[in-house]
Amino acid sequence: MTTDYPPKRFILDVPVHDLTYAETVELFRSFIAEGRFHHVVTINPEFVIASRRQPAFRRVLRQADLALPDGAFLLLAGRMLGQPLRQRVTGVDTVAYIAQEAARYGWRLFFLGAAPGVASRAAQILTQRYPGLQVVGTYAGSPRPTDAADILSLIRQAAPHILFVAYGAPAQDVWIEAHRPDLPVQVAMGVGGAFDFIAGVTYRAPRWMQDAGLEWLHRLYQQPWRWRRMTALPLFAILVVLRRLSGNKNSHT
Repeated sequence: MTTDYPPKRFILDVPVHDLTYAETVELFRSFIAEGRFHHVVTINPEFVIASRRQPAFRRVLRQADLALPDGAFLLLAGRMLGQPLRQRVTGVDTVAYIAQEAARYGWRLFFLGAAPGVASRAAQILTQRYPGLQVVGTYAGSPRPTDAADILSLIRQAAPHILFVAYGAPAQDVWIEAHRPDLPVQVAMGVGGAFDFIAGVTYRAPRWMQDAGLEWLHRLYQQPWRWRRMTALPLFAILVVLRRLSGNKNSHT
């Protein structure tokens, strides 16, 4: 089976697929049917800026099988640069949609990362929400190389179809790519703070703030320590404006 991929856009040289939630679910279905490994990443402005500073992370994002457009500012940048993206596809909502489909089709999930107990709480909530869902393993662990053997052993024993990794970026995505040959799953996806949101450790912004592109402000209010990471947003905006003014909108060298 050959998967038909949606169009690929480039935001400040980082590839992002132009797709919707419905298309994302269909792609997961195709990936599982193919039976081989696929790496899914979620792209937001912080990722774009981090990739400019960290060549290893940039390579991971470029090599990923699927890149989801996670960020209202990303969509705005796409419009400014002639690289339109139809919908914001967030990591946390994708986890919920995939859990719903997994309950229907019997896909097995494994939740890796977050603080101790958070992944198991998120799994409990989703299995209550979607009867029949199989979360066959949860483990906090860490992206440290010394933990890799134990983590891979747990995943092999659980035999999931889909692995969600919540170590934060870039650690989660670099970890997935580094262990790609040893991961016995059809899909591995870095999900950042998704388990925290699902478990109620942190709370998402109201819908109106999400729609207005202000979710970052709500998260900063809850987690003031993130302010250094948020400095990526004005830098991202400046680079997008400069790229637009240069007329070199579509460069992806």
